[in-house]
Amino acid sequence: MSAVRWLVKCGAVAVILLIACGLATARFGSGLQMPATTTRDGTLITLSRYLREPVPDVVLVGSSLTFRLKEEYFATPRLRNLALAGGSPVTGLEIIANQPQLPRLILVEANVLGRPTDTALVERYSRGDTEPLFFRPVRAAVAAYEQRLHAPLSHEQALLNLRRLLEQPPSDFDSRIHAERALQRLDAEDPANETRINTKRIEELIRTVEQRGARVLLFELPYPEPIEGSRFTRTTREIVHSAFPDARRWLRIDVNRDELRWADGIHLDERSAVMVTQALERELASVGSGSE
Repeated sequence: MSAVRWLVKCGAVAVILLIACGLATARFGSGLQMPATTTRDGTLITLSRYLREPVPDVVLVGSSLTFRLKEEYFATPRLRNLALAGGSPVTGLEIIANQPQLPRLILVEANVLGRPTDTALVERYSRGDTEPLFFRPVRAAVAAYEQRLHAPLSHEQALLNLRRLLEQPPSDFDSRIHAERALQRLDAEDPANETRINTKRIEELIRTVEQRGARVLLFELPYPEPIEGSRFTRTTREIVHSAFPDARRWLRIDVNRDELRWADGIHLDERSAVMVTQALERELASVGSGSE
């Protein structure tokens, strides 16, 4: 009988814990994120969050270049960055297009279109939030604990940190070796075939989402001068601009290139990413005012 009572008590405690976790999910779950341990984990968390939360006004899709433009760098409210490190902007655009509700504005990076669409991610996140219902309370409880330990910065704190960062001089890190290696790799790669496929798909997706009321704009992030002349960059730019010749389809990023630095020869360092983000927001403001 004592063993039976013990099992009953354990079962009761388990039920209470699940109920408590369920309440935590209802109260906190939609806004909590588990800490990312790998790039892939971060991608899954970002996409799951996009499906769970209210549809934002502005969404960015792109590659690892846009991934560096962190959401906390933006002053624009209700903005989400769905750029996938190591991925294609078409993956994010496909997932957005498959949702029942669309953001008002979708910004598509056009630098890297030589990678195939991640069909596994598109399939998974076009069916809605695929996290098993049983694990949601557990995830929410652990995320609540982590968020309590590592509370995010307030908006005022984030602005102060960004201001301090921009007040610093550009980095004096010598990235020439990294740039040379990146240039060799990009000169050896011919992205033409995959870029044509992805560009055509972007055209199709633009028609689809704009028929449903969204607006799509393209943008190119700045490269260091040697990378601008690489075979990969020139080929990609020629194909994309040929497909989208209308200047009104493009956001122009007006930034002092002498102030920019690329930590690994191709990706913007933190200070440069903040500068580019602010230039992007200035252009967004002019586009918004022009459409009203």
